Amino acid sequence: MKFTAEQIADILEGQVVGDPHIEVSTLSKIEEGTEGSLTFLSNLKYTPYIYTTEASITIVNADFEPDKPIMTTLIKVEDAYEGFSKLLQYYNQIKSEKSGIEQPCFISESVKIPETIYIGAFAYIGKNAVIGENVKIYPNAYIGDNVKIGDNTTIFSGAKIYSDCIIGKSCVINSGVIIGADGFGFAPNKEGGYSKIPQIGNVILEDEVDIGAGTSIDRATMGSTIIRFGVKLDNQIQIAHNVEIGRNTVIAAQTGVAGSTKIGEHCQIGGQVGIAGHLSIGNNVRIQAQSGIARDIKDNEKLQGSPAFGYGDFNKSYVYFKNLPKIVKNMNLIEKKVDGNN
Repeated sequence: MKFTAEQIADILEGQVVGDPHIEVSTLSKIEEGTEGSLTFLSNLKYTPYIYTTEASITIVNADFEPDKPIMTTLIKVEDAYEGFSKLLQYYNQIKSEKSGIEQPCFISESVKIPETIYIGAFAYIGKNAVIGENVKIYPNAYIGDNVKIGDNTTIFSGAKIYSDCIIGKSCVINSGVIIGADGFGFAPNKEGGYSKIPQIGNVILEDEVDIGAGTSIDRATMGSTIIRFGVKLDNQIQIAHNVEIGRNTVIAAQTGVAGSTKIGEHCQIGGQVGIAGHLSIGNNVRIQAQSGIARDIKDNEKLQGSPAFGYGDFNKSYVYFKNLPKIVKNMNLIEKKVDGNN
């Protein structure tokens, strides 16, 4: 698929500097640009490459002015990185345009299917499910009974959405995601084993939530596990029963959140973080990778370590951590000198 500089500028509401009719059909890094490719410049340290790149079109910030000749046609936009991201979304949308119902698949007779839907082969849609407009359900996806899926949501191959869960509008559920499996609820019994506690709640994803491949979100014991508007979860994350994650929070891969913990809005949580259950984490919290959280966290805190403590304190302490053998050796020498003088 080819696009001209003029067409791209129209999409991004930008200005063409150079040949408006030049065409591109692929993307490239600016330092690896070739004829027929599109690239962008947003990080100033890559500026030298704009004078050598062979990319046909380069997206740049509106205030960029070359100080020597360039070969590439420029498209000036307010924010080059944001503009390139927007273009990727547009391209991905065109690339993933699918419609119709492939066979074989199973759709319960109680389900009303919009004309704008795409359902891939071997997908399963259970009783009384409600499917919105422009929804895409890829092959081998499972949609349980009474599930509700909002407009413009995409469910990729192999995702499983258990009964009674609610998925909002414009969500992306990637392959291997499991939404609504039973929470980890067991009670000790008199025989010395464990009896399962029925998990009768559900999971609610609000609008514009993105769930990465292999992530699991457990249904609530009672009530709902809730993922609020705009949350982005990376691959292979575990969200336990009755957890609530606030608006626009982002969590990186392999993080685990134990049951009934509440995470605030606009938090950023790094990879492999472990968060204990029944905690309250405030808004705008930053947690560094591989941290362990075992206490309530106030708004705006920055944490690192296991158990985690203040990010600034951690960095100061780390100077001593890495020099601990030398410090101990010096202390032993001092003790010997003191003992020798007594």
